[in-house]
Parts: sequence; structure tokens; C-alpha cells
Amino acid sequence: MGKIIAIANQKGGVGKTTTSINLAASLGVLEKKVLLIDADPQANATSGIGIDVESVEIGTYQLLEHSHEPKDAILNTDTPNLDIIPAHIDLVAIEIELVDKDHREYMLKKALKPIKDDYDYILIDCAPSLGLLTLNALTAADSVIIPIQCEYFALEGLGKLLNTIKSVQKIHNQDLDIEGLLLTMYDARLRLSNQVVEEVQKHFNDMVFQTIIQRNVRLSEAPSYGESIINFDASSKGANNYLSLAKEIINKNS
Repeated sequence: MGKIIAIANQKGGVGKTTTSINLAASLGVLEKKVLLIDADPQANATSGIGIDVESVEIGTYQLLEHSHEPKDAILNTDTPNLDIIPAHIDLVAIEIELVDKDHREYMLKKALKPIKDDYDYILIDCAPSLGLLTLNALTAADSVIIPIQCEYFALEGLGKLLNTIKSVQKIHNQDLDIEGLLLTMYDARLRLSNQVVEEVQKHFNDMVFQTIIQRNVRLSEAPSYGESIINFDASSKGANNYLSLAKEIINKNS
């Protein structure tokens, strides 16, 4: 039975897409069959894995519309065991189009049902908002990873996201778990980074992943080459961090 994990935070620039791409690639390298779903109209996960966004004809938009079978939207990637359902800028219209549909929060859940068991993990890269797209992802997911940047405003907005998750649990998806809080963009030289880590670990204890994603130049460079960090520089600190996170998730779910 495959596990669906949404990667969500309404704050932008916290490392959602970086985590989606590199965690998916790391799980693939560790011989898990993985599907990455780009549910962000910016389509950064699509371009970051090496797919030309302009060439996308069937993707998340068609999946949510139920106009195509999910298998039609799946593309292979250069990373072992990793497939993707890409996004296109037209995804920006889906929130308006779904607004008057019945059961609009369940569109993604329904679409993924036929393929859920084909994969060990399905990762959903969410948009930086708490709109209908993210709601669909949380309703479809078994759990959610929340990336938190090691910066001053890290905890701002986290309460809002946790409240959204609570209301999704209450109304749409009572089985939704928090897979973990992931600390990203950590710089050991900065006192502030260390303070944020301490605060988050103190408040959330076991909910926080032991793996911390460190600031790494190679990690920032990889998307511009359309590659995951695993393909781009497997010996880098960033690759080691994401492989460590993937192992942590596999151990937690075994």
C-alpha cells in the first residue's frame, strides 16, 4: 500500500520544492518506487527535475479536472524509480474552476486512488498558500511534512498551518498525520539558526525530524540544471542530508 505525503507550508521560500525533488530522488535511489506530483502553478518541481514546463500537455490540472486517467499524466525522470506528474501555469485556474464543484476538496484523492498501490511513496509538492490546491493535497495525503526555515520568522504562520491541518482532520481526512517538521537552510555558524532549532525542538519534540537540511550551494545550483542533488552532486552535503531524511522516513514507516 503506497503512502501519500504532502509537503506543505503556506510560507514561500522555506524549501518545499527543494525537499520534494530531493527527498523523492533519495527515496528512489534507496530502491523505493516514487511518484512526485507537482501541485504548484509555479511548476518549479517540474522544471527542477528536468522537464520543459511548456511541453506539458497532461499534468496536475487534468488530474484535478478528471479529464484524463492519472496514468496518462505520469512521466519518467532520469532518476531511478522516480516518476512525476508535472504542472503547468494553467494550474493557476483550477481553484476558480473547482469552486462550484461538489466534493471539490476530494478531486485529487479520487484521481490518485487507481495508482496509489503502484508506488511506495507519492510526494505532493504544494503551492505556498492554504487554498483549494493545498486543501486537495492534504485531503488526499496520509501525512504531511512541514519544512521550516531556520530564520527569524520561521514559526510565524506555523500555528495557522497547524490549525488548517486540524480542520482538514476534522472535516475531510481524519487519518491525516504529521510526518514531521523539517528544519531547512540551517547554517551552524549563525546563532539565530541554532536558536530556531532549539525553539522548534523544545516546542514540538518528537514531531521534528532528526535530520536537518543545511545550507548548501550545490543544493541551490541543482535545479538550474534540471537535476536533483542526487544526480547533480551525490557527494555533497545536501545529498547526504536528503538521503539521511529518506532513511529516517523509511525507518519510521517500516
